[in-house]
Amino acid sequence: MSAHAHHVRHVDVPVAPRGVAHRLGRLAVGALHAELACAPKPGLVTPFDSGSHTDMDASTFLRSLFALRGYFVAIAQAGSDNAPFARLRELGIAAEAAMLRATGGINTHRGAIFSLGLLTAQAARLRVAHGHRPSAEAVCNGVQVWSAAVCAAPLDSRSNGQRARAQYQVGGVREQAAAGYPLLREIALPSLRAALHSGATQDAALTQTLMQLVAHVDDLNLLHRGGAAGLAFAKAQAHSFLADGGIAQPGWRDRLSSIGRHFVARRLSPGGSADLLACAWFLHRQETV
Repeated sequence: MSAHAHHVRHVDVPVAPRGVAHRLGRLAVGALHAELACAPKPGLVTPFDSGSHTDMDASTFLRSLFALRGYFVAIAQAGSDNAPFARLRELGIAAEAAMLRATGGINTHRGAIFSLGLLTAQAARLRVAHGHRPSAEAVCNGVQVWSAAVCAAPLDSRSNGQRARAQYQVGGVREQAAAGYPLLREIALPSLRAALHSGATQDAALTQTLMQLVAHVDDLNLLHRGGAAGLAFAKAQAHSFLADGGIAQPGWRDRLSSIGRHFVARRLSPGGSADLLACAWFLHRQETV
């Protein structure tokens, strides 16, 4: 061994951009699948029930995921090519059309197409620029390079989320993206890491993180379905679950199932929080893959 061997430090070898795009695209779809598979999730679709949704079930989500596989690879490739935001937006619009064709017009992943798409593109962009895997926080902050373009892009005033956004004067994913996703950096990622570090299973860690998000997010899905009272109820239920120990309390799954029944009775579904959960899982996984 050379006398200088102890000075050698491992450096991630830059991966060919196309390899990066395929890897990150698969991770993004995998993150959406992990969110779907996680159960119980109050009000949300799982493999076992449809939560508060009468127009979709797990098979609807799987059809959507199948239709979006190419999108996440394509947007990762665009990110690694340092494409302008206009190109990313074109890919997102085409992906939304593919989703609606696959689901018969049902919006399963509109929020994820936007947020997870931008994060996937940025993760690829940073890998190519720096030659190593970026931290989750670096990816979130990196999205701010598109802040001006994100804020200037036209909104779909017909969407339920945008109507709720205007009626209740709260920010949505657009504001999160422009600010570098503070909800992911400050709420979701610390919760996810702490749960995994404590020895929680993937499912339990995702559940704990989801409830942290429900407790803190002004979820436009909840506002659309339940108004301000519905949002306040959901947040209070999540805070109560966490205050009693979250996934550390005995019988936490039964407790969540009970909360879920209350959500279904009120037609509440924290879809915005679920999108952020998938984003957090993607960000965590891309640090190591």
